[in-house]
Amino acid sequence: MRNATSLLLAAALAFPAQAETPSRDLELALAKSLQAVSNNRLDVALNEVDSLLKLNPNFKLAQLVRGDLLLARSKPISNFGDAPNAPRERVQDLREEANARLQRVQQQQPIAVPKYLWQLSPKQRYAVVVDTSKSTLYLYENVKGEPRYVADFYISVGKKGADKLAEGDQKTPLGVYFVNQHLTRDKLTDFYGSGAYPISYPNEWDKRLGRDGHGIWLHGTPSDTYSRPPLASNGCVVLNNDDLTHLGSHLQVGVTPVIITRKMDWMADSDLGERDALLKAIEQWRNDWASRDTESYLSHYAGDFSTGAVTLPAFAQQKRLVNSGKTWIKVRVSDLSVFPYPNQPDMAVVNFEQDYESNNLSNRMHKRQYWMKRDGRWQIVYEGAA
Repeated sequence: MRNATSLLLAAALAFPAQAETPSRDLELALAKSLQAVSNNRLDVALNEVDSLLKLNPNFKLAQLVRGDLLLARSKPISNFGDAPNAPRERVQDLREEANARLQRVQQQQPIAVPKYLWQLSPKQRYAVVVDTSKSTLYLYENVKGEPRYVADFYISVGKKGADKLAEGDQKTPLGVYFVNQHLTRDKLTDFYGSGAYPISYPNEWDKRLGRDGHGIWLHGTPSDTYSRPPLASNGCVVLNNDDLTHLGSHLQVGVTPVIITRKMDWMADSDLGERDALLKAIEQWRNDWASRDTESYLSHYAGDFSTGAVTLPAFAQQKRLVNSGKTWIKVRVSDLSVFPYPNQPDMAVVNFEQDYESNNLSNRMHKRQYWMKRDGRWQIVYEGAA
């Protein structure tokens, strides 16, 4: 085991201080145990892993390391799971979990802002960003409009990885979603652990692309399982039960965004420029509508715009007809949030509260738009109630 892990473990020794989460001490203890193995201090390593198992007897990875350490008393071992007759597939899963956890220990605490959080609504107290390539879920707090790192958690995702296309493909979707429900333990089977938070897959963009499937949740693990390998679910994002409970205390049903990406990217100066350009376009859209300049208002909609089954020609005809009967219009936009879309360059999801008043109609709605940059200009490709 020493040859296979020594370089990775040496790097893990220099782990920085991290935000406290229920599983963070466990990951650090695991790294210390494996570091002791690489230093040939097997008794120290065994003590560390025994302490882990006292706290978490169902931690399968720690069980595997313990088995290797006991085996090492009689013969040298070169890798995880050298015990005779160990199930090859199961051992490989645990090796991948060990690698993912050790890489997480080496991660620096983020000081930059994810590029996926251009603007949070004041009502969104927290935001979640999932990095499927690093088996990590990040939690950010909205501090006076600025995302601030709170914690990160080890997760499992779909057996076939990310970018869900169809029902049953065992992939986790990539996109911008929202927590839309909280299911407590008493409403679930033991498989889902301490609870579940369904998210809004498929969203409007998924449906437009013909992506289907359902039941994508953030959820826990069975009572006899501490954690699962990095690629283990049927598409859901899975945390251990303590971490899910900790995360759940920050989630707001119908409000908290869950942005799932293949790889975390961080905000750059160019992102700030694009964000400002989009915010300016949104304000111009509002102003053109309120000023009853219908053609300028319609110019904000792309040629392939749709809202449900209604395409741009029918939408434009209806707007011209309605606006012709208006003597005045007022449009107010509040609680605005803006999230660039993972895996879809130059597109962002915009949500806001819309207050509309005119000489013959008043209403209020929560609206969602998808804006896409075309030929250097931001335009709306989808609009509807959120």
